[in-house]
Amino acid sequence: MRQEPTGFDQNVRRRGAAYLKATPGHKNFKPGHDYWKWASNELFVAYGRICAYTCWYMPLIGTLDHYLPKSKYPELAYEWSNYRLALHRMNMNKSDSTEVVDPFAVQPGWFALDFPSCLVVPGPNIGAPIEAQVRKTIDILKLNIDDNLVQERCNLMVDFSKGYIALPFLRERYPFLAIEIERQNLQARAAEVFKTRN
Repeated sequence: MRQEPTGFDQNVRRRGAAYLKATPGHKNFKPGHDYWKWASNELFVAYGRICAYTCWYMPLIGTLDHYLPKSKYPELAYEWSNYRLALHRMNMNKSDSTEVVDPFAVQPGWFALDFPSCLVVPGPNIGAPIEAQVRKTIDILKLNIDDNLVQERCNLMVDFSKGYIALPFLRERYPFLAIEIERQNLQARAAEVFKTRN
């Protein structure tokens, strides 16, 4: 987790705390009390424009996702530690779910990519409890159901296999894809793996 930005306490936390104290039940956040919006650009900069759920670069500002939903955890609505930078569709797919694996808790190898299908799958040898959480996360976020997401991953891999984009670019903009290319030693055989898509 990146360090809380300067000004967050004054602009978000304190204002939010005052609102929560004055609003019984505070389950419904009325317009004008979404003080977390102040942190949207700060989140965008802090995480280098990378979506926490897809590990994709976002050219435009993404959405601020409350990892633990504010409808269920209002006390965390104004806390920096509860914010995740997310593509809009990831935020919509996740909605108020509390079953998605926290991106900050994900360990290397929990998620993997199947090539050439470009589907997200549980990593090998991660153990049944973690595998179940990973599968639930994949389903909730629609990482394989959304054809656009799958096609975008495949397009990137085809471009990589043709040499149009290089591994350093993927490391910076699509780190999960780069990690899987290296883990599966695809650098030298990407053209062969993706020949049917070329």
